[in-house]
Amino acid sequence: MSLSKKNKKYGRVVNVCTSSAKGTAKRPVRQITLRAGFGIEGDAHAGKWHRQVSLLARESHATMLAKGAKVTHGDFGENIVTEGIELVKLPVGSLLRLGASVIGRVTQIGKKCHAHCQIFQTVGDCIMPREGIFIEILQGGTVTENDAIEVDCDEPAG
Repeated sequence: MSLSKKNKKYGRVVNVCTSSAKGTAKRPVRQITLRAGFGIEGDAHAGKWHRQVSLLARESHATMLAKGAKVTHGDFGENIVTEGIELVKLPVGSLLRLGASVIGRVTQIGKKCHAHCQIFQTVGDCIMPREGIFIEILQGGTVTENDAIEVDCDEPAG
């Protein structure tokens, strides 16, 4: 599967994070393995549904740090921290290539937050409902920090 040549945006992976329980902060790991139609191996949110993997921009973290929150990557439950892409401006259906082989499709922008989940209680706010996005995995592979991200708002070619 390849991405079309039009409407490209580029960024990078800052961190990859996982957790074994839903509604909790995730912790950075060295590498994640993603499976098509499933998500991240070993992550609580993996499965056959539309929110297999969550992404949040490093720029969103910076906003919270500027407000005095003591947060680190993964604290908002995000699997992949990105840099250089305005995630919330991507239309549902946009395709992302992560690293050399992973392809995901944006399925949701933001979400309804759990009623005062552990993240909200710890941080005092949760930006995931406003600034996080979710993808389903169309093509699997591995992703590590500093991998490139290529975004395409067109349908895959071939």
